[in-house]
Amino acid sequence: MAKNIAIAGATGAVGRLVRQILEQRGFPYETITFLASQRSAGKTIQFKGEPHTIQLLEPSVFDNIDLVIGSTPDDVAETFVPWAVERGTIVVDESGYHRMLDHVPLVVPEVNPGAVNEHQGIIASPNCSTTQMVVAMKPLHDFSKIKRVVVSTYQSTSGAGVAGQADLVEGTRNALEDKPWDYQAFAHPIAFNVIPQIGSAKHQGYTSEEMKMVWETQKIFGDDSIQVCPTCVRVPVSNCHSESILVETENPISVEQAIQLFEAAPGIQVMDNLEQGVYPMPSNSDDRDDVFVGRIRKDLSCENGLAFWCVSDNLRKGAATNAVQIAELLV
Repeated sequence: MAKNIAIAGATGAVGRLVRQILEQRGFPYETITFLASQRSAGKTIQFKGEPHTIQLLEPSVFDNIDLVIGSTPDDVAETFVPWAVERGTIVVDESGYHRMLDHVPLVVPEVNPGAVNEHQGIIASPNCSTTQMVVAMKPLHDFSKIKRVVVSTYQSTSGAGVAGQADLVEGTRNALEDKPWDYQAFAHPIAFNVIPQIGSAKHQGYTSEEMKMVWETQKIFGDDSIQVCPTCVRVPVSNCHSESILVETENPISVEQAIQLFEAAPGIQVMDNLEQGVYPMPSNSDDRDDVFVGRIRKDLSCENGLAFWCVSDNLRKGAATNAVQIAELLV
């Protein structure tokens, strides 16, 4: 058991969920410490019905910490993680800073749990859009190697933080009243609109978000031969990312086989009855930890192709829950 644990970024949106999930899942520990920036240090939060004073995120706080879950921006992770590792603390990092470093395992517990044993003090949790996709890919890939993936994402505004949520709510309200809104998180209006860019221009016309899905998928499966063609789109949905996924496998997988594989896999729930209008949507996947799949069908254009629809709560399984699950593997 990790006797003394901590949450860095405890007051942020994902940090608050980490606190909630630790409590819900009965995570074992002896002491817990909540860490944040100067802005929040000294304030009091409730955890398991008890008040806790938030401590400043600084080097000395890690002197007696065994395990820390970090839910911070990349630049903060770059600074604080070395402080923790130098003092023998294991870090589960949710930021993007360490994901593609060769010495840092990138882990989704349903997909590559054994990778945690390779850590040198740091374990990274992937990008939210990658996480749900690889969970859905795993049982298919185990049955017949996936050669190629074509994925289009429909990503919620919660993925852009509090400012993204405000842009959706206030931008929509102002649009309905024919008033202007000064968008903070998005370069274009998100109200009544979709934005086919998430992140910066990165590689041959692909964005940074899209290239994360390419590189992280290959790293998690340990296979650079898996080809991934992503298009990442921001949509006017509050929470939960949706993905249209087409996989091409070495050998054909029938729809019936795919359903059986999905149903037997940990962390996946099948919702698939087109005639009755049963399929995953943000409205029925919100605040849940599983990855939901539906609309499972053969690809009409490719002999060994399979298409499906995938929805997951990007703040839970896409971030907080995955980090807690990694921590559970460690203890």
